[in-house]
Amino acid sequence: MIPPGLRAFLVRVPLLVPIVRFLRRGPLGRDRNLLITLIVLTVVLAGLAARVSMEWFSPALMIPITLVGGLQLRLRSLAKLLCAVAAALLYVGIARGVGHIGPGLLVTFGFTTVLAALMARTRGKLGVQGLRGDAMLLELRDRLKNQSELPSLPKDWDSRVVLKQAGGSSFGGDFLVSMREGDTVELALVDVSGKGVDAGTRALMLSGTFGGLLGSVDDFLPACNTYLHRQREAEGFVTAVHVRLNLVTGEYVITSAGHPPVVKFEAGTGTWRVSPAKGVVLGIVPDLHCEPDRGTLRKGEALMLYTDGLIEQPGRDIDAGLDRLLGEAERLLPSGFRDGARNLVTSMSAGHNDDCALILIWRP
Repeated sequence: MIPPGLRAFLVRVPLLVPIVRFLRRGPLGRDRNLLITLIVLTVVLAGLAARVSMEWFSPALMIPITLVGGLQLRLRSLAKLLCAVAAALLYVGIARGVGHIGPGLLVTFGFTTVLAALMARTRGKLGVQGLRGDAMLLELRDRLKNQSELPSLPKDWDSRVVLKQAGGSSFGGDFLVSMREGDTVELALVDVSGKGVDAGTRALMLSGTFGGLLGSVDDFLPACNTYLHRQREAEGFVTAVHVRLNLVTGEYVITSAGHPPVVKFEAGTGTWRVSPAKGVVLGIVPDLHCEPDRGTLRKGEALMLYTDGLIEQPGRDIDAGLDRLLGEAERLLPSGFRDGARNLVTSMSAGHNDDCALILIWRP
């Protein structure tokens, strides 16, 4: 707080109050102040280049100024800055001769101008400044990644999650939501139509919704179906498989909504069995009816959940892909489930670019 006597003195200082009000005018004031600063830097740089030295004060130094404007200024303010930069270049060219402003530098400024305008326009739509939009995406990616980790399991259980997004992207249409409450663990593997970043935005939205429903309702997939069916605009299909597992008895219930079938490794026969659980794709019908599969996971047995990106290949039947998956799954046995999961995904996804997900949960 400013003492009353000092405040009375400062108010009488000429132009001080208008200047302070100017500097405290919120976001628009900050934008204006930055614009003035960058224009002043541009003018000073042009004057030094024209009158002192082109080597020490090259007009190319205006490129970082333009980029800063693209990252921080509003589109209208950026247009004013670009006009100032163009005028500065023209002034340097007249003072030093047109030959000192080569075509290469002009082309570079052209690309920089377009890039800065695109950045300012994108930020204007998002309503963020600087790299905050990228930071938000990174935060969302980390949240989705953390959510795709299974909860801690007792020492007599183990699990492995492998997610591989199309094109090496950080976002994709396959995601996992899971939770553990006492001796019960629930997990749901969801596949949003599309792949890579195109499906990633919808997957981010649905992961929060489905994660909130998991463990909060008895009929998880019907609740998800009701939510999707209420949406006004259909944006492609969504498939999902849900598993509720008792960690004491090993009893499980599998429900599916248009998702590739879960497969179970049976220790007695040493083979993989396809689960008969089935249901309609989410969001198609108002009331979803699922045919569950119930069973018990004993010592040495495992459940494997996956998405269609692991078994679908262009020009090949999906049943052939499932047969291939079951055959390749035999490679898990010599090296163990944990070490073989990544190799299985790599082998099955070779030759095509799609989102893939594989989840293994077993009793050692």
